[in-house]
Amino acid sequence: MDIEEKQAEHIEFFVKQASSLKGAVLAGVVVEATSHPSLFAFSEILAVPNVLELEGTDNSIFLDLLRMFAHGTWSEYKSARGARPNASKRPAQAHLGVRLRQSARLWALEALRAAPCVASRLPHLVPDQVLKLKQLTVLTLAETNKNCLDLLSNIMAFAQVLPYDMLMQELDVSNVRELEDFLINDCMYVGIVRGKLDQLRRCFEVQFAAGRDLRPGQLGSMIQVLANWLTTSDNLLVSIQEKIKWADNMAEMDKKHRKEIDERVEEVKKTLSLKADIDFRGHEEIFSEHGGVMDYEQDRSRPKSLALLFDLNNVQETTSHRMKR
Repeated sequence: MDIEEKQAEHIEFFVKQASSLKGAVLAGVVVEATSHPSLFAFSEILAVPNVLELEGTDNSIFLDLLRMFAHGTWSEYKSARGARPNASKRPAQAHLGVRLRQSARLWALEALRAAPCVASRLPHLVPDQVLKLKQLTVLTLAETNKNCLDLLSNIMAFAQVLPYDMLMQELDVSNVRELEDFLINDCMYVGIVRGKLDQLRRCFEVQFAAGRDLRPGQLGSMIQVLANWLTTSDNLLVSIQEKIKWADNMAEMDKKHRKEIDERVEEVKKTLSLKADIDFRGHEEIFSEHGGVMDYEQDRSRPKSLALLFDLNNVQETTSHRMKR
């Protein structure tokens, strides 16, 4: 079962819990949901009226935390907590991830604008929450340049390449071995991403990444992209149908052409057969004798018989001439 298909039952469980509780007790539900090893979608929980009622209360930080897990990243959380990454750990090729981080932070800023109470303070995370937020960060980075909207508008989706240096900075990981262990054990084995680790190029080639919750304002753009994709598909279908019709017409013309050729070949065969039969009968009349064809023995004996008859006639004429004299 795919990771997206596993979400439904977990979401339903936490939605029921959040719907039956109110106030401070919802903090436990939020912590449990954000710590669950198989839950990576939080929009349905955020939409529960009881959860939205935390807005503006003393427990609003848990609503902010839930929004962070729905749309934010590990670096966003640290920034909201006021902690900055250690400058000495900044990789030499950090500029490779600048645009990715800016895009990810822009998404989070959209969520922050939609929820004004996301303050500069957030609750401390337990280890399971830290792991979950880092996993979600990988999903965000995987969709930054080639996100789910882009995939819909392309027939073939190329793998998204995430440099190791950028991943180590975004995930606050100190070495390549730790990063690769995290990607293998906590991401690929879990099923949220599939890809290839390229140690030579020092990058992670993402071939599949589970989708995250829609950010505020993203639904309209997704609908537009889907509409464009549908239009493109319709145009492609019309083009394919025209090609099929053209191929059918060409096949029909070829079939008629072959039929005409076969008919002409048959006519030629009949003409040649009739001519051969006439020629054969003409030769038969010439070489036949008394309705039959003279055999070899008859043909060989014929000259001798004629010669003998000629000799007998000569003898008779000589004898008659001598008697008269």
